Amino acid sequence: MSSNDTLIAEIRHFNRFYTGVVGLLDQHILESKYSLSEVRVLYEIGEQEKCTAGQLITTMKIDGGYLSRILKKFETAGLLTRHQSPADGRTFFLQLTAKGKKLMTGLNDKSSDQIRQILEPLPESQQQQVAGAMKTIETVLSGSAPAVTSDIHIRYDLQPGDIGYLIYLHGELYAKECGYNFEFESYVCKTFQDFLATYNANKDRVFLAIADNKIVGAVAILGSSRYLAQLRWFIVHPDYRGRGLGKRLFKEAIAFCREKNYEKVYLMTTSLQNTAIDIYKKAGFRKTGEKFLQLWGQQQYEQRYDMDLSQ
Repeated sequence: MSSNDTLIAEIRHFNRFYTGVVGLLDQHILESKYSLSEVRVLYEIGEQEKCTAGQLITTMKIDGGYLSRILKKFETAGLLTRHQSPADGRTFFLQLTAKGKKLMTGLNDKSSDQIRQILEPLPESQQQQVAGAMKTIETVLSGSAPAVTSDIHIRYDLQPGDIGYLIYLHGELYAKECGYNFEFESYVCKTFQDFLATYNANKDRVFLAIADNKIVGAVAILGSSRYLAQLRWFIVHPDYRGRGLGKRLFKEAIAFCREKNYEKVYLMTTSLQNTAIDIYKKAGFRKTGEKFLQLWGQQQYEQRYDMDLSQ
């Protein structure tokens, strides 16, 4: 079986599992006399302003003839009404009646209770994990990601497991994106080991970007002396790039340097890190040195950048 066949089998297995969990195989949904498709039509009419049959066909990708029969059934039951558009006599707006709204309120409450019962036996961390996985599925399959970072918060305190996950994130991403070998992961482990041995919250700070209860980005400031600091471990998960998160982390890191009265901050990088280097240059860093190395399985330039904060 090919890897593609394995993926297909896993997704089909999940579909069978999930439909069983939420009872989607039942003829009627949420103990009502309506099917899943019918309830979805009612929901969309209630949510969309000036909803039309054409909009429902586009949104739900539903057959026009099937939709027509559903709408007629709802009209007969007194759940919805049609109002002719004053601008176009061929267009009719669909609207829930008071009876239809009452039905949907009851169904929404039952749906919330159903999900609550599924989540209740799980600890909060696993509840967040389930919700995060579902959000990931929706984001990936819809082909769009939120353009803002309001759903991401920055955490400043180190917790057990954080460093281990950052080592993993560096090892995985740099192997995929730069072709680095195991020597790089060993190097990252050593840098974090040295950091933890001398970590002092008065001079050092790690900035962790958290989304859906997991680390999706990070940067750190290490105090090298009273007036000199080093910026390290600047990383953003690919799924969260292009949303300003890297700039946000970088800005917080530099603000911390100013808060602690560091006069200079430097960083070490390689010529392969073009996106990060662009952020460094725009922030005011200038390249102060480089040397050509065979490093972590790649030929590249190791570079140092410095920024003067006292100006």
